[in-house]
Amino acid sequence: MTATTPESDPALMQEVFDAQGSTALRWRTSTAGERIARLVKLREVILAHRAPLYEAFHHDFRKPETEVEGSEIIPILDELRHAIGHLRQWMKPRRIGPTLLTLGNSAWVQPQPRGRCLVIAPWNYPLNLSVCPLISAIAAGNTVILKPSEMAPRVSAVLVRIIATVFKLDEVAVFEGGLPTAQALLDLPFDHLFFTGSPSVGKVVMAAAARHLCSVTLELGGKSPTIVDDTADVAEAAKTILWGKLINAGQTCLAPDHLYVHEGIKARFLAACQAVLQARYGHSAQDRQNSPDLARIINPRHTQRLQALIDDGVRRGGTLLAGGEVDVAACYVAPTLIEGLPPEAALLQEEIFGPIFPVIGYTDLDQVIAQINRRPKPLALYIWTKDQARAHHVLGHTSSGGACVNHCIVHVAHSGLPFGGVNHSGMGSCHGHHGFKAFSHERSVMQAGWLNTVKVFFPPYTASRHRLIRSIADRLS
Repeated sequence: MTATTPESDPALMQEVFDAQGSTALRWRTSTAGERIARLVKLREVILAHRAPLYEAFHHDFRKPETEVEGSEIIPILDELRHAIGHLRQWMKPRRIGPTLLTLGNSAWVQPQPRGRCLVIAPWNYPLNLSVCPLISAIAAGNTVILKPSEMAPRVSAVLVRIIATVFKLDEVAVFEGGLPTAQALLDLPFDHLFFTGSPSVGKVVMAAAARHLCSVTLELGGKSPTIVDDTADVAEAAKTILWGKLINAGQTCLAPDHLYVHEGIKARFLAACQAVLQARYGHSAQDRQNSPDLARIINPRHTQRLQALIDDGVRRGGTLLAGGEVDVAACYVAPTLIEGLPPEAALLQEEIFGPIFPVIGYTDLDQVIAQINRRPKPLALYIWTKDQARAHHVLGHTSSGGACVNHCIVHVAHSGLPFGGVNHSGMGSCHGHHGFKAFSHERSVMQAGWLNTVKVFFPPYTASRHRLIRSIADRLS
């Protein structure tokens, strides 16, 4: 039996789903040692496939090997290390002290596996965003069906080999394919759905989960704003923000999407950005297109979409400060800075998901905050300032999935922090203990002890019993 056909057979999906039901029941009582052993083996096999992964990422993205390490392999290794090191503690029942009404009884919270889980992964980080939720699901004791994106086929093929080496189909299975595969999987009554992708598809996944009253984690996206105020370290901001924007050619859900720069430092900041682009990727347009340090757009269709965004911005009066060059056949979009866009420009309305950076000058920070609050809540928000009070003002008057002060993106790398969106940008959290909890049900348990206080509520309701119960109510008020 194989679970890797291009457009997988729904009958085969049902067969694997049913087989995983029996495994999920067995794994409900699996020990920390058994789960850790699975994670250790997964780590060994991923490391053994390093060279094939380099080759696959080069084919699908022309992604530099250093970026493969930094954005795909290292996050997985850190997630594995964290889960292996903390799993025994995470699995322990958590004792809960008694309340006035439960004196004499004992109570605890016991994490239980949810059961059969579906992970639908995106194309932009096809290894990282497939394996990291898988790690959390395995740590929590679940079986998994994984549906990677069909848009990164070489990486997906290596992923299939990795999973098949570590797990049996009734434990973890991979079903490749496009929309028909995803639709067929969403028709199955999973115990938990974990989806990473766009808000529009997230709504479809949530609707499917509602049909089965299935819990769901949605890791979505949005237009993450970046603010650089007049006290910021201009050079450091330019270096770090452009790194966050251009890693994986901007195809990052957390990437800074658009940039608010105080008019008092805008000229210096833009000059610093130009210097960074030249130092990292070359002085001429041809140098940058030939740079081995810039990944490519996933396919020609997405490249054309980005070209249309640039063309729309220029047509509406935007000024190109850097870049603008597009080679659709090569899936290349130059690192692009553009300013002077009107609010209705597509670049300021749609999530960009590419190496294009709209720059917006401002003088009134509260007006920037108001603009941010008029949009759907983003996955991330970044503020660059030396004024701590100003940073707290921005954080206190906005809402986002996560935020960084004088940094960007790196909060996703902290295993102890919950990673997730809010409303339009997501639902639920992942990574570390938060990922373990996402794939667990926290079961509350109470055991009767030496004193059964609930007896005071048993009929018959005499006058004396009413006075006693009334006194309890008074103590609680």
